[in-house]
Amino acid sequence: MTPTALIPSVSSSGRESNPLVYFYIKQEHFMRIQRIFILFLILFSLAAELHAKAKPAEFDASRNRLIAYILSHQLPIQHFEHKVMNDELSRAAYKLFLEQLDPRKQFLLQSDLDQLNIFATQIDDELLKGNILLPDAGALILNERIKEISKLVGELFAKGFDFNKDEFLEIDPDKSGYPLDRKELTDRWRKLLKLRIIDNYLDNAEKSTSGKKDGEKLSVQPDKPQQIDDPDPELLKQAIDKTHKDYDNYFERLLKDSRQDYYNRYFEAVAHAFDPHTDYMPPTSKEDFDIHMRGSLEGIGALLQEDGGNIKVVRIIPGSAAKRQGQLEAEDIILGVAEGDKEPVDITGMRIREAVSYIRGPKGSEVRLTIQKPNGVKKVIPIIRDVVQIEDAYVKSIVLEDGENHKFGYIKMPSFYRDFAGSQNGNETRNVTDDMKATLNDLKKQQISAVILDLRNNGGGSLSDAVDVSGLFLSEGPIVQVKNSHGIINVLEDSDKDIYWDGPVIVLVNTFSASASEILAAALQDYGRALIIGAEHTHGKGTVQALFDLNKNISFFRLKNFDDLGSLKITVQKFYRINGGSTQYKGVAPDIIMPTIYDYLESGEKYQEYSLPWDQVKPLEHVDWKGAGITRDKALTLAGKWIEKNPEIQKIKADLRLAETRKEQTLTPVSLEAVKRDRHEFLSQSGKNMEEDSLQELSGQNDEDEDGKLSPKLLQKDPMVQLSLYLLDDLP
Repeated sequence: MTPTALIPSVSSSGRESNPLVYFYIKQEHFMRIQRIFILFLILFSLAAELHAKAKPAEFDASRNRLIAYILSHQLPIQHFEHKVMNDELSRAAYKLFLEQLDPRKQFLLQSDLDQLNIFATQIDDELLKGNILLPDAGALILNERIKEISKLVGELFAKGFDFNKDEFLEIDPDKSGYPLDRKELTDRWRKLLKLRIIDNYLDNAEKSTSGKKDGEKLSVQPDKPQQIDDPDPELLKQAIDKTHKDYDNYFERLLKDSRQDYYNRYFEAVAHAFDPHTDYMPPTSKEDFDIHMRGSLEGIGALLQEDGGNIKVVRIIPGSAAKRQGQLEAEDIILGVAEGDKEPVDITGMRIREAVSYIRGPKGSEVRLTIQKPNGVKKVIPIIRDVVQIEDAYVKSIVLEDGENHKFGYIKMPSFYRDFAGSQNGNETRNVTDDMKATLNDLKKQQISAVILDLRNNGGGSLSDAVDVSGLFLSEGPIVQVKNSHGIINVLEDSDKDIYWDGPVIVLVNTFSASASEILAAALQDYGRALIIGAEHTHGKGTVQALFDLNKNISFFRLKNFDDLGSLKITVQKFYRINGGSTQYKGVAPDIIMPTIYDYLESGEKYQEYSLPWDQVKPLEHVDWKGAGITRDKALTLAGKWIEKNPEIQKIKADLRLAETRKEQTLTPVSLEAVKRDRHEFLSQSGKNMEEDSLQELSGQNDEDEDGKLSPKLLQKDPMVQLSLYLLDDLP
């Protein structure tokens, strides 16, 4: 007979006590009664203990029960897939909650997990019945562990570290698992602190010996290895003091999380169990969402998210300060934030709202971000805060010429922009479709023979404009199918017979091309209208979300005046190509796949937990393009030979092989000599030892001059543009 789960009870010393032990009950109905009774006891005891820590304004049990009720009923009804609130969904939400609770597996013991596992299949019941227990249980256990670790860290610093001892630390939490006992937990923290001290020491030592200033690379240059006297007592002391201070601040931040914070993360985990883009947005997050949608925030202009305890850059906003500065990119991890020349604040492990509060600031002020590139290289990036410069987010174009006086129009489309609010008010507003019409007309006047349309890093925008821009290259016909949560399919068509460009078209994409970009690329590919060149796949976001204000239409439940309940962002629609396949999950596969410096990253919808699957619907009848274009089979042959011979592409391939190898090597050496040697060997072998401008050219990032205008010289260093021009030169 299987025993009931062990209920957590943590004493003030942090040691587990078990007033409710294993019970062996033969009668199934009695076992259920006992389970309910135990859950009631833990709810009562945990709520009583945590209530003393929370201010009344921070936590309202009846408000949270109402949110739980709404989520349990609205999510299954409104979500595209109508997932059922059952044990399967509960297990998914439980897993996501644990990942938020202790993402790096640095605090909880396996015994803590054994105790919390009673909730793995209970979340659906908690929500439906209003008996929410997991947030309180998780908060209580984690807070006790944080206090224990804080004390332990002080003891480890007092004891000191042997920086010459050869040992290793597993940095991948999926491989390391939760510590089995306190001895293993202590050893993990000792190595972690030691590694952090060594990293801080080497960063300072390398800057000191090279004379570099903030804003330049913090890594050894492979062609000129830095000579570091090991150890420099003063630099080592600075590294130890900084590490100790950083972790003291880290623990202090974690312990400031309120009871309501844990409930909000619990609700977020439930929403994310439906899919990555479905989210519960507490009032503060809704406020941030509104600011982002208006584009009025004065800051750096980067979309950030929490990822395994890190703050990761998801996307750079076109026209933003970060975009103009040029060095911050998607997938970068932000480690620290400094206000001008002040000491940087370590934001590792910080909650995203607090991290953003350090990054934001008034226009004209300087923020310095210490970042780590996906390949491990650290940099300090200075950015002058500013509002988004709308002009920089608009369509830009330039005429590129080859040696034989052939002219090709290059068009950069940063996003599918449209001011819906202005349109609704009857004001004249600028939109991407009208700008594309004007751009194509202008390029035709310059007698171009082909168009290169660059959708790299275009995160999407207006669906109607994705359809309309597709229509500029086609004569009528379906563009995309949109299926709602009731299974009804709406076909969006190009109804304009006018073709604004009837010549050859090449479309450039990468893994950061998403949503509306994928609709445009897919439509032109399915009609045989354009040749698509890019990374192995685009992002794969083929869904639409709607925002539901939880404060509306709940007057029936308002037995009292609750504080703001927040909002739900729910996935309600899914995109399908005219060939029937969805753009969701798989994205768009280019006709010609080109290696890029980001290929080793697990970036895209297919790598997101609980992302909606690829599927297909009935294909639509359409008439393939019969006009001027590029012969696909011939282009594939020419491109294959060009890629094989191009020296820059070979550098990228070599670098990718190294990056793949390093990605699998998660067992990290923890000694001064080994870490220093590891840094130097990586940079010596890597193709990333090129200048920063070269990296940006290889990724298509560096294409504008200091005035923000497209530069022919810089564009022609871009491998995808080079290949496009090569293929277009072969046109008759």
